Amino acid sequence: MAQHKPQGAKLESPRLIHMTTVPMSLSFLEGQIEYVKDKGFDVHVISAPDETLDEFGDLMQVKTHELPMERRITPLRDLWALLRLTKILRQLRPHIVHGHTPKGGLLSMLGSWWCGTPVRIYHIHGLPLVTATGIKRLLLKWTEKTSCRFASQVYCVSDSVRKVAISEGLCPAEKVKVLLNGSINGIDAAHRFNPDRFDANTRDEVRQKYGIPADAIVIGFVGRIVRDKGMIELAQAWKTLRQEVPNAHMLLVGGFEPQDPIPADVERELQTDERIHMAGWLGAADIPNLCTAMDVLALPSYREGFNTVLLEAAAMRLPVVASRVPGCIEGVVEGQTGALVPAYDFKALAEAIKVYLQDADLRKRHGHAGRERVLRDFRPEDMSAAIYQEYVQLLAEKGFVVSCAESAQAKDILHQESAPPPIDQRAQR
Repeated sequence: MAQHKPQGAKLESPRLIHMTTVPMSLSFLEGQIEYVKDKGFDVHVISAPDETLDEFGDLMQVKTHELPMERRITPLRDLWALLRLTKILRQLRPHIVHGHTPKGGLLSMLGSWWCGTPVRIYHIHGLPLVTATGIKRLLLKWTEKTSCRFASQVYCVSDSVRKVAISEGLCPAEKVKVLLNGSINGIDAAHRFNPDRFDANTRDEVRQKYGIPADAIVIGFVGRIVRDKGMIELAQAWKTLRQEVPNAHMLLVGGFEPQDPIPADVERELQTDERIHMAGWLGAADIPNLCTAMDVLALPSYREGFNTVLLEAAAMRLPVVASRVPGCIEGVVEGQTGALVPAYDFKALAEAIKVYLQDADLRKRHGHAGRERVLRDFRPEDMSAAIYQEYVQLLAEKGFVVSCAESAQAKDILHQESAPPPIDQRAQR
């Protein structure tokens, strides 16, 4: 196992490794990486080889390391990836390994434990096992339990997912926590997701680009167009809404995927309806622009971790209709920023969306309340400071003293974890 400085050593530049299965997931960590780098941390990232990995390394000015791996379980390839990972870890000798996503979490926790990394963090962004059945569910459960067992600390992106992790026996309650009000990195509502930075023409320009009439009332969806996201129910709800609200249109942002596909007839209906507009896969930078063309966002998902789209839409002053499932209930304050409906219930989904389509004043009120909530409770700089303070504290528990000065602001933010949740969310939790 890798050897580190004796306990009590002062660390001038603690070495931190973030690991994800695919490089696309690294974008959620941008602010955190910049923050801890400014505090003196030496940051590295490990992910599957892709040009996105190189681009992220150049953008963040961090060292990247390629590790071929697949999102699905492939025992022989996974074992080979684990062996290659241990070689990288022995060379880098990190003080902290922070693993994300199921495969990245499993390999990083096993490899860092074997190499003697002092602080091993597994970050649960979501639990695919919630909707899995049979052998697949057993395998996913074993994966999560193993990651949690070999981690020294586990974080969840939402309280509801933490409760599932505990109730499923994946992790003991004392080992898993949620930072602040949840989410992976907060939402930049002050700048990026600020509707006030767009001029009056943006809405019309986006609509013209996708062939949406200027006077249409638009239902938006952002995400993978797959069964787990509730796309079958959204398509069923649309049939009702299409008849009852003549000027209603849908704008779908995302792509069809072979894993967890929707039925062929549903896909065909979505692609051929003249009032459904397909934007396809776009970069994260395009989402705020697209939100200006929407009037309400729908996310009838069966499961989530803490879907950032809910907060991004709210920051753009859009009311949100989502499923009442773990990972969604934190994103919506029912009756104040949007509506929650039972998963799999297309009739309830259609009715909730129709209320917003027919009431412009309600859309405005709930949209404003949603933005105010995101600005107050989900600031990315607060999450970055809390993560940094966690690193310092976890290293201290292992006998290491971080030489860079601790931020008083970070300490204050960390203490807010135990404060009562705002806007009457306690009933939802």
